Amino acid sequence: MGFSQALSGLRAAATNLDVVSNNIANSQVVGFKSARAQFADIYANAQVGLGTRVAGVFQDFSEGNIETTNRSMDLAISGKGFFRFEQQGQVQYSRNGQLSIDKNGYIVNAQGAQLTGYPQGADFGGQPEVLRVPPGGIPAMASTELDGVFNLDTSTALVDRGTVPFDTTNPDSYSYANSVTLYDSLGNAHPSMMYFTKTADNQWEVRMSRGDEVAPEVGQLTFDANGLLTGTTGMDGFTFVPGEGAADMSIAMDVTGTTQFANEFELTSMEQNGYMSGTLMQVAVSENGDLIGTYSNEQQVVLGTIALANFKSLESMKSVGGNAWIETKGSGVPILSVPGEGQFGSIMAGAVEASNVDLTQELVSMIIAQRNYQANAQSIKAQDEALQTTMQLK
Repeated sequence: MGFSQALSGLRAAATNLDVVSNNIANSQVVGFKSARAQFADIYANAQVGLGTRVAGVFQDFSEGNIETTNRSMDLAISGKGFFRFEQQGQVQYSRNGQLSIDKNGYIVNAQGAQLTGYPQGADFGGQPEVLRVPPGGIPAMASTELDGVFNLDTSTALVDRGTVPFDTTNPDSYSYANSVTLYDSLGNAHPSMMYFTKTADNQWEVRMSRGDEVAPEVGQLTFDANGLLTGTTGMDGFTFVPGEGAADMSIAMDVTGTTQFANEFELTSMEQNGYMSGTLMQVAVSENGDLIGTYSNEQQVVLGTIALANFKSLESMKSVGGNAWIETKGSGVPILSVPGEGQFGSIMAGAVEASNVDLTQELVSMIIAQRNYQANAQSIKAQDEALQTTMQLK
Protein backbone atom coordinates (compact mmCIF):
# COMPACT_ATOMS: atom_id res chain seq x y z
CA MET A 1 0.00 0.00 0.00
CA GLY A 2 2.91 2.37 0.74
CA PHE A 3 3.98 2.36 -2.89
CA SER A 4 0.53 3.44 -4.11
CA GLN A 5 0.41 6.25 -1.57
CA ALA A 6 3.79 7.57 -2.66
CA LEU A 7 2.89 7.19 -6.34
CA SER A 8 -0.28 9.22 -5.82
CA GLY A 9 1.85 11.88 -4.16
CA LEU A 10 4.23 11.85 -7.12
CA ARG A 11 1.35 12.26 -9.56
CA ALA A 12 -0.12 15.13 -7.52
CA ALA A 13 3.25 16.85 -7.18
CA ALA A 14 3.86 16.47 -10.93
CA THR A 15 0.46 18.04 -11.67
CA ASN A 16 1.26 20.89 -9.30
CA LEU A 17 4.57 21.45 -11.10
CA ASP A 18 2.72 21.49 -14.43
CA VAL A 19 0.27 24.11 -13.15
CA VAL A 20 3.03 26.32 -11.72
CA SER A 21 5.11 25.97 -14.89
CA ASN A 22 2.12 26.96 -17.01
CA ASN A 23 1.57 30.04 -14.84
CA ILE A 24 5.20 31.07 -15.28
CA ALA A 25 5.09 30.43 -19.03
CA ASN A 26 2.06 32.76 -19.35
CA SER A 27 3.23 35.44 -16.93
CA GLN A 28 3.61 37.94 -19.78
CA VAL A 29 0.41 37.03 -21.64
CA VAL A 30 -2.20 39.80 -21.65
CA GLY A 31 -5.36 38.89 -19.76
CA PHE A 32 -4.03 35.53 -18.53
CA LYS A 33 -5.45 34.23 -15.25
CA SER A 34 -3.22 32.10 -13.04
CA ALA A 35 -4.32 28.67 -11.84
CA ARG A 36 -3.96 26.70 -8.63
CA ALA A 37 -4.06 22.93 -8.18
CA GLN A 38 -6.17 21.77 -5.28
CA PHE A 39 -5.75 18.36 -3.66
CA ALA A 40 -7.80 15.98 -1.53
CA ASP A 41 -6.83 12.91 0.46
CA ILE A 42 -8.00 9.39 -0.38
CA TYR A 43 -9.33 7.68 2.71
CA ALA A 44 -12.02 5.14 1.78
CA ASN A 45 -12.57 3.97 5.39
CA ALA A 46 -9.00 2.66 5.62
CA GLN A 47 -7.13 2.89 8.90
CA VAL A 48 -4.35 4.66 7.03
CA GLY A 49 -5.06 6.98 4.13
CA LEU A 50 -4.63 5.75 0.58
CA GLY A 51 -2.75 8.80 -0.67
CA THR A 52 -3.81 11.98 -2.42
CA ARG A 53 -5.54 13.06 -5.61
CA VAL A 54 -5.98 16.25 -7.63
CA ALA A 55 -9.37 17.65 -6.64
CA GLY A 56 -9.28 20.22 -9.39
CA VAL A 57 -7.35 23.02 -11.07
CA PHE A 58 -9.01 26.33 -10.41
CA GLN A 59 -8.23 29.70 -11.98
CA ASP A 60 -7.80 32.95 -10.12
CA PHE A 61 -9.92 35.61 -11.85
CA SER A 62 -8.60 38.54 -9.83
CA GLU A 63 -7.65 41.57 -11.92
CA GLY A 64 -4.16 42.04 -13.24
CA ASN A 65 -2.37 45.36 -13.44
CA ILE A 66 -3.44 47.71 -16.23
CA GLU A 67 -0.54 48.72 -18.46
CA THR A 68 -0.57 51.62 -20.91
CA THR A 69 0.18 50.88 -24.57
CA ASN A 70 -1.11 54.08 -26.27
CA ARG A 71 -2.59 51.92 -29.03
CA SER A 72 -6.19 52.97 -29.62
CA MET A 73 -7.54 49.44 -30.16
CA ASP A 74 -5.91 48.02 -27.03
CA LEU A 75 -8.67 47.86 -24.43
CA ALA A 76 -8.66 46.98 -20.74
CA ILE A 77 -11.63 46.40 -18.46
CA SER A 78 -11.24 48.30 -15.21
CA GLY A 79 -13.51 46.25 -12.99
CA LYS A 80 -15.69 43.21 -13.54
CA GLY A 81 -16.68 41.72 -16.86
CA PHE A 82 -15.43 39.88 -19.94
CA PHE A 83 -15.32 40.85 -23.58
CA ARG A 84 -17.73 38.69 -25.57
CA PHE A 85 -16.47 37.17 -28.85
CA GLU A 86 -17.91 34.90 -31.52
CA GLN A 87 -15.80 32.48 -33.53
CA GLN A 88 -17.12 29.78 -35.84
CA GLY A 89 -20.47 29.75 -34.07
CA GLN A 90 -18.99 29.51 -30.57
CA VAL A 91 -19.35 32.31 -28.03
CA GLN A 92 -16.17 32.96 -26.05
CA TYR A 93 -15.30 35.30 -23.20
CA SER A 94 -11.93 36.93 -22.55
CA ARG A 95 -10.17 39.70 -20.64
CA ASN A 96 -7.62 40.11 -23.43
CA GLY A 97 -8.42 43.37 -25.20
CA GLN A 98 -5.66 43.37 -27.83
CA LEU A 99 -7.93 44.05 -30.80
CA SER A 100 -7.69 45.17 -34.39
CA ILE A 101 -10.03 45.93 -37.28
CA ASP A 102 -9.80 43.45 -40.14
CA LYS A 103 -10.24 44.19 -43.84
CA ASN A 104 -14.00 43.61 -43.58
CA GLY A 105 -14.43 46.06 -40.72
CA TYR A 106 -14.88 43.45 -37.97
CA ILE A 107 -13.15 44.00 -34.63
CA VAL A 108 -11.13 40.86 -33.93
CA ASN A 109 -8.55 39.48 -31.51
CA ALA A 110 -5.35 37.64 -32.44
CA GLN A 111 -7.27 34.37 -32.88
CA GLY A 112 -9.73 35.96 -35.31
CA ALA A 113 -12.68 35.90 -32.89
CA GLN A 114 -15.08 38.78 -33.55
CA LEU A 115 -16.03 41.23 -30.80
CA THR A 116 -19.75 41.55 -30.10
CA GLY A 117 -21.93 44.34 -28.79
CA TYR A 118 -24.90 46.47 -29.70
CA PRO A 119 -24.88 48.15 -33.14
CA GLN A 120 -25.82 51.79 -33.54
CA GLY A 121 -29.46 52.28 -32.59
CA ALA A 122 -29.92 48.84 -30.99
CA ASP A 123 -31.35 48.62 -27.50
CA PHE A 124 -29.08 47.40 -24.72
CA GLY A 125 -30.10 44.23 -22.95
CA GLY A 126 -30.89 42.15 -26.02
CA GLN A 127 -28.68 39.56 -27.66
CA PRO A 128 -25.35 41.15 -28.67
CA GLU A 129 -24.31 41.07 -32.32
CA VAL A 130 -20.94 41.04 -34.04
CA LEU A 131 -19.70 44.63 -34.23
CA ARG A 132 -18.62 45.97 -37.61
CA VAL A 133 -17.18 49.32 -38.53
CA PRO A 134 -18.95 50.53 -41.71
CA PRO A 135 -16.37 50.65 -44.52
CA GLY A 136 -17.91 53.68 -46.23
CA GLY A 137 -18.26 57.25 -45.12
CA ILE A 138 -21.29 59.15 -43.90
CA PRO A 139 -23.57 61.02 -46.32
CA ALA A 140 -24.10 64.74 -46.23
CA MET A 141 -26.79 66.13 -43.97
CA ALA A 142 -28.72 69.28 -44.81
CA SER A 143 -28.85 72.05 -42.22
CA THR A 144 -32.29 72.25 -40.63
CA GLU A 145 -31.59 73.71 -37.20
CA LEU A 146 -29.52 76.64 -36.07
CA ASP A 147 -28.94 77.41 -32.39
CA GLY A 148 -27.41 80.75 -31.47
CA VAL A 149 -27.08 82.91 -28.40
CA PHE A 150 -26.46 86.64 -28.86
CA ASN A 151 -26.44 89.89 -27.00
CA LEU A 152 -28.20 92.63 -28.98
CA ASP A 153 -27.17 96.16 -28.05
CA THR A 154 -30.25 97.93 -26.71
CA SER A 155 -28.63 101.34 -27.21
CA THR A 156 -28.50 100.97 -30.98
CA ALA A 157 -30.72 103.28 -33.03
CA LEU A 158 -34.12 102.18 -34.33
CA VAL A 159 -34.52 101.43 -38.02
CA ASP A 160 -37.75 102.69 -39.54
CA ARG A 161 -38.94 100.13 -42.05
CA GLY A 162 -41.30 102.69 -43.52
CA THR A 163 -38.38 104.74 -44.80
CA VAL A 164 -35.48 102.26 -44.85
CA PRO A 165 -36.38 98.95 -46.56
CA PHE A 166 -34.20 95.94 -45.82
CA ASP A 167 -31.26 95.59 -48.20
CA THR A 168 -28.29 93.28 -47.60
CA THR A 169 -26.04 95.79 -49.37
CA ASN A 170 -27.15 98.69 -47.15
CA PRO A 171 -25.67 98.48 -43.60
CA ASP A 172 -28.09 101.20 -42.48
CA SER A 173 -31.04 98.87 -43.12
CA TYR A 174 -30.14 96.51 -40.26
CA SER A 175 -28.55 96.82 -36.83
CA TYR A 176 -26.29 93.77 -36.63
CA ALA A 177 -25.22 90.86 -38.85
CA ASN A 178 -23.37 87.61 -38.25
CA SER A 179 -22.21 84.91 -40.63
CA VAL A 180 -22.91 81.17 -40.56
CA THR A 181 -22.23 78.31 -42.97
CA LEU A 182 -25.21 76.16 -43.98
CA TYR A 183 -25.18 72.88 -45.92
CA ASP A 184 -27.69 71.64 -48.48
CA SER A 185 -28.76 68.00 -48.96
CA LEU A 186 -25.79 67.35 -51.27
CA GLY A 187 -23.28 68.68 -48.77
CA ASN A 188 -22.57 71.95 -50.56
CA ALA A 189 -21.52 74.69 -48.17
CA HIS A 190 -23.44 77.97 -48.39
CA PRO A 191 -22.06 81.12 -46.73
CA SER A 192 -25.06 82.70 -45.06
CA MET A 193 -25.87 85.72 -42.92
CA MET A 194 -28.26 86.47 -40.08
CA TYR A 195 -29.53 90.04 -39.81
CA PHE A 196 -30.95 91.60 -36.64
CA THR A 197 -32.79 94.92 -36.88
CA LYS A 198 -34.14 96.96 -33.95
CA THR A 199 -37.53 98.16 -35.14
CA ALA A 200 -39.03 99.32 -31.80
CA ASP A 201 -38.21 99.36 -28.11
CA ASN A 202 -37.65 95.71 -27.07
CA GLN A 203 -38.56 94.58 -30.59
CA TRP A 204 -36.14 93.08 -33.13
CA GLU A 205 -36.57 91.78 -36.65
CA VAL A 206 -34.60 88.72 -37.83
CA ARG A 207 -33.82 87.82 -41.44
CA MET A 208 -31.55 85.24 -43.10
CA SER A 209 -29.77 85.12 -46.42
CA ARG A 210 -27.96 82.45 -48.42
CA GLY A 211 -25.51 84.19 -50.66
CA ASP A 212 -27.63 86.75 -52.52
CA GLU A 213 -30.87 84.90 -51.75
CA VAL A 214 -32.87 86.34 -48.85
CA ALA A 215 -35.41 84.10 -47.18
CA PRO A 216 -38.92 85.56 -47.47
CA GLU A 217 -39.69 84.83 -43.81
CA VAL A 218 -39.15 87.50 -41.15
CA GLY A 219 -38.74 86.51 -37.51
CA GLN A 220 -39.56 88.66 -34.50
CA LEU A 221 -37.88 88.82 -31.06
CA THR A 222 -39.46 90.41 -28.00
CA PHE A 223 -37.59 91.38 -24.82
CA ASP A 224 -38.77 92.57 -21.42
CA ALA A 225 -37.63 95.66 -19.51
CA ASN A 226 -34.75 93.63 -18.02
CA GLY A 227 -33.32 92.72 -21.41
CA LEU A 228 -34.44 89.08 -21.29
CA LEU A 229 -36.02 87.30 -24.24
CA THR A 230 -39.74 86.77 -23.68
CA GLY A 231 -40.97 85.51 -27.04
CA THR A 232 -40.22 84.72 -30.68
CA THR A 233 -42.37 84.39 -33.79
CA GLY A 234 -41.63 83.33 -37.35
CA MET A 235 -38.31 81.64 -36.41
CA ASP A 236 -39.18 78.06 -37.29
CA GLY A 237 -38.66 78.08 -41.04
CA PHE A 238 -36.35 80.32 -43.10
CA THR A 239 -36.57 78.80 -46.60
CA PHE A 240 -34.10 78.73 -49.48
CA VAL A 241 -33.93 77.11 -52.92
CA PRO A 242 -30.29 76.06 -53.51
CA GLY A 243 -31.02 74.38 -56.86
CA GLU A 244 -28.44 72.26 -58.73
CA GLY A 245 -30.20 69.08 -57.64
CA ALA A 246 -30.27 69.85 -53.93
CA ALA A 247 -33.51 69.78 -51.99
CA ASP A 248 -35.13 73.00 -50.82
CA MET A 249 -33.90 74.11 -47.42
CA SER A 250 -35.82 75.15 -44.30
CA ILE A 251 -33.87 76.45 -41.31
CA ALA A 252 -35.38 76.71 -37.83
CA MET A 253 -33.52 79.23 -35.66
CA ASP A 254 -33.44 78.86 -31.87
CA VAL A 255 -32.06 81.89 -30.02
CA THR A 256 -32.96 80.83 -26.48
CA GLY A 257 -30.72 82.69 -24.03
CA THR A 258 -30.31 85.74 -26.24
CA THR A 259 -30.29 89.04 -24.30
CA GLN A 260 -30.76 92.76 -25.00
CA PHE A 261 -28.31 94.60 -22.78
CA ALA A 262 -26.52 97.91 -23.19
CA ASN A 263 -23.32 96.16 -24.27
CA GLU A 264 -21.73 95.59 -27.64
CA PHE A 265 -23.26 93.12 -30.05
CA GLU A 266 -21.85 89.70 -29.18
CA LEU A 267 -22.16 86.13 -30.41
CA THR A 268 -21.92 83.78 -27.43
CA SER A 269 -22.45 80.47 -29.23
CA MET A 270 -23.50 79.18 -32.63
CA GLU A 271 -24.28 75.63 -33.78
CA GLN A 272 -25.99 74.15 -36.82
CA ASN A 273 -26.68 70.50 -37.59
CA GLY A 274 -25.63 70.20 -41.23
CA TYR A 275 -22.39 68.88 -42.71
CA MET A 276 -20.81 67.65 -45.94
CA SER A 277 -20.13 63.98 -46.60
CA GLY A 278 -17.09 62.47 -44.90
CA THR A 279 -14.83 59.41 -44.92
CA LEU A 280 -13.82 57.47 -41.83
CA MET A 281 -10.50 58.61 -40.39
CA GLN A 282 -10.21 56.71 -37.10
CA VAL A 283 -12.10 54.68 -34.51
CA ALA A 284 -11.82 55.22 -30.78
CA VAL A 285 -13.48 53.59 -27.77
CA SER A 286 -14.96 55.59 -24.89
CA GLU A 287 -15.17 54.70 -21.19
CA ASN A 288 -18.69 53.38 -21.59
CA GLY A 289 -17.73 51.14 -24.51
CA ASP A 290 -18.98 53.31 -27.38
CA LEU A 291 -17.17 52.83 -30.70
CA ILE A 292 -16.77 56.38 -31.95
CA GLY A 293 -15.94 56.99 -35.58
CA THR A 294 -14.26 60.28 -36.50
CA TYR A 295 -14.81 61.40 -40.10
CA SER A 296 -13.04 63.81 -42.43
CA ASN A 297 -15.90 66.32 -42.07
CA GLU A 298 -15.11 66.55 -38.32
CA GLN A 299 -18.23 64.61 -37.39
CA GLN A 300 -18.14 61.93 -34.69
CA VAL A 301 -20.63 59.07 -34.86
CA VAL A 302 -21.30 56.29 -32.34
CA LEU A 303 -21.02 53.13 -34.43
CA GLY A 304 -21.95 50.70 -31.67
CA THR A 305 -21.35 49.79 -28.04
CA ILE A 306 -19.24 46.92 -26.71
CA ALA A 307 -21.08 44.30 -24.65
CA LEU A 308 -19.62 42.86 -21.44
CA ALA A 309 -20.53 39.60 -19.75
CA ASN A 310 -20.14 38.15 -16.29
CA PHE A 311 -20.99 34.87 -14.56
CA LYS A 312 -22.16 33.81 -11.13
CA SER A 313 -19.46 31.13 -10.92
CA LEU A 314 -16.34 32.22 -12.77
CA GLU A 315 -14.34 29.19 -11.58
CA SER A 316 -16.79 26.88 -13.37
CA MET A 317 -16.07 28.40 -16.79
CA LYS A 318 -14.16 26.18 -19.20
CA SER A 319 -10.90 27.38 -20.72
CA VAL A 320 -10.60 26.85 -24.48
CA GLY A 321 -7.15 28.41 -24.93
CA GLY A 322 -6.22 31.71 -26.46
CA ASN A 323 -7.07 33.45 -23.15
CA ALA A 324 -10.72 32.58 -23.69
CA TRP A 325 -13.39 30.72 -21.75
CA ILE A 326 -16.84 29.40 -22.54
CA GLU A 327 -19.86 29.04 -20.35
CA THR A 328 -20.75 25.73 -18.74
CA LYS A 329 -23.69 24.39 -16.81
CA GLY A 330 -21.81 25.16 -13.62
CA SER A 331 -20.99 28.75 -14.54
CA GLY A 332 -24.60 29.61 -15.28
CA VAL A 333 -25.86 31.74 -18.14
CA PRO A 334 -23.97 34.99 -18.84
CA ILE A 335 -25.16 38.27 -17.37
CA LEU A 336 -24.94 40.82 -20.21
CA SER A 337 -24.71 44.60 -20.13
CA VAL A 338 -22.47 47.46 -21.24
CA PRO A 339 -19.40 49.01 -19.58
CA GLY A 340 -20.08 51.21 -16.58
CA GLU A 341 -23.54 49.79 -15.92
CA GLY A 342 -24.31 48.05 -12.63
CA GLN A 343 -21.59 45.61 -11.62
CA PHE A 344 -19.58 46.04 -14.81
CA GLY A 345 -16.31 47.95 -15.07
CA SER A 346 -15.42 50.71 -17.50
CA ILE A 347 -13.22 50.52 -20.59
CA MET A 348 -9.73 51.98 -20.70
CA ALA A 349 -8.53 52.54 -24.26
CA GLY A 350 -4.81 52.51 -25.02
CA ALA A 351 -4.16 49.99 -22.25
CA VAL A 352 -4.27 46.24 -21.57
CA GLU A 353 -4.71 44.10 -18.50
CA ALA A 354 -1.51 42.26 -17.68
CA SER A 355 -1.41 38.68 -16.46
CA ASN A 356 -2.27 38.32 -12.76
CA VAL A 357 0.61 35.86 -12.25
CA ASP A 358 2.88 36.79 -9.32
CA LEU A 359 6.25 35.52 -10.51
CA THR A 360 7.82 35.65 -7.06
CA GLN A 361 5.03 33.56 -5.58
CA GLU A 362 5.16 31.11 -8.48
CA LEU A 363 8.90 30.54 -8.03
CA VAL A 364 8.35 29.84 -4.34
CA SER A 365 5.49 27.49 -5.23
CA MET A 366 7.76 25.71 -7.71
CA ILE A 367 10.38 25.11 -5.00
CA ILE A 368 7.71 23.75 -2.67
CA ALA A 369 6.27 21.50 -5.41
CA GLN A 370 9.74 20.26 -6.27
CA ARG A 371 10.48 19.46 -2.63
CA ASN A 372 7.14 17.68 -2.38
CA TYR A 373 8.01 15.59 -5.43
CA GLN A 374 11.40 14.72 -3.95
CA ALA A 375 9.79 13.78 -0.64
CA ASN A 376 7.38 11.40 -2.33
CA ALA A 377 10.22 9.88 -4.34
CA GLN A 378 12.11 9.43 -1.08
CA SER A 379 9.03 7.71 0.35
CA ILE A 380 9.13 5.19 -2.50
CA LYS A 381 12.82 4.64 -1.85
CA ALA A 382 12.13 4.04 1.85
CA GLN A 383 9.36 1.56 1.02
CA ASP A 384 11.70 -0.21 -1.37
CA GLU A 385 14.40 -0.49 1.29
CA ALA A 386 11.88 -1.81 3.81
CA LEU A 387 10.71 -4.42 1.30
CA GLN A 388 14.28 -5.47 0.57
CA THR A 389 14.91 -5.87 4.31
CA THR A 390 11.82 -8.04 4.63
CA MET A 391 12.92 -10.22 1.71
CA GLN A 392 16.34 -10.73 3.27
CA LEU A 393 14.87 -12.20 6.46
CA LYS A 394 15.64 -15.93 6.86
